[in-house]
Amino acid sequence: QVQLVESGGGLVQPGGSLRLSCAASEGIFSTDVMAWYRQAPGKQRDLVAHITSFGSTVYADSVKGRFTMSRDYSKNTVSLQMNSLKPEDTAVYYCNLLRPGLTLWGQGTLVTVSS
Repeated sequence: QVQLVESGGGLVQPGGSLRLSCAASEGIFSTDVMAWYRQAPGKQRDLVAHITSFGSTVYADSVKGRFTMSRDYSKNTVSLQMNSLKPEDTAVYYCNLLRPGLTLWGQGTLVTVSS
């Protein structure tokens, strides 16, 4: 079964940048919906961005203009470039794959934005 592994989290100052990566153990199909979610302490898991099976990318209002999601079919990876980070972006970020009959989550990577 496909497994997802996130990397790239860490501590960054407000205004800084981080790039998260999610590697799939097997091929990501063009029809798969790939997404990034995040969960702050004590809060629900929220959708940050996703790439539809048609190739378009949709962002949460809170990250529009600051985050960019991309996917690389040749490397079976999706990435999330996060710029102009704010303390409220602090959360565990999860990679998600949605395929008919299959929903997968990575283990998550912690992003902390603090001075």
